[in-house]
Amino acid sequence: MRPEVDPVLESVLSASRALIAIAARSLADAGEEVTLTQYRSLVVLASRGPQSLTALAELLSVKPSTASRMCDRLVRKRLILRRADKGDRRQVRLALSARGDQLVESVTRRRRAEIAELLSAIPRREQAAVAGALQRLADAAGEVREQDWSSGWDL
Repeated sequence: MRPEVDPVLESVLSASRALIAIAARSLADAGEEVTLTQYRSLVVLASRGPQSLTALAELLSVKPSTASRMCDRLVRKRLILRRADKGDRRQVRLALSARGDQLVESVTRRRRAEIAELLSAIPRREQAAVAGALQRLADAAGEVREQDWSSGWDL
């Protein structure tokens, strides 16, 4: 006997697969060898500004050792920078480099275009309801709205 299926859960799961596919394509088209997890780190730094390694690991829900290895790779790719904290030089802060910022902008532009195309298949009168529901879902997940991102985070 098959367990009862929650149609709301199944709809969100289905939509998440479509959005993950868009994310993967837009990242692949960027021409950088960056995994989705590494890219997520860049987005966190873009949206929340410079972070300590511990804070970044917490925001990504990974162990600090995992975040450290990932950041080592991103530093080698010149996508993030490590700098001493201005308030406490013993602390290290991680921030996007100019190259990392360009990558986030480029991938976001690609995603916007593909998502706009998807939305065009939904009647205009229904788009606001879709947007509102997705925003509540993003808020529940702790996502920072893009318009709240700063382009000039200070290390």
